[in-house]
Amino acid sequence: MATLIKGRRVVTESPSSPEETVLRLEPTDDPAAFADRLELATRVEVHFPKFGDGRGFSIGRLLRERHGYRGEVRAVGHLTRDHLLYLERCGFDAFELREGEDPVAALAGFDVFSARYQKYA
Repeated sequence: MATLIKGRRVVTESPSSPEETVLRLEPTDDPAAFADRLELATRVEVHFPKFGDGRGFSIGRLLRERHGYRGEVRAVGHLTRDHLLYLERCGFDAFELREGEDPVAALAGFDVFSARYQKYA
């Protein structure tokens, strides 16, 4: 089972309830095409199919800033500790690590930089 980080802590996720609505976006998806479904979504998962594919960062930012989505935005797929701080700054608040990723090392990725030069979502 994959490791889940929320609120900069490793958490155990409860099984999904029938009332939950999860919307999964791929890098090729335009969040505007799903705007009418965002209001009903409990969680939006943004898939990162490979390390070098950064389109999901933009999707997270668009969900928060342009579409005003306030629910959970979860990054899933090919994530490493190097992504987490930047994902958080783009509006992601949950991160599903791949099998084999060390959660303690991943959490340390949030503290790599002590100063920030750009505002974030």
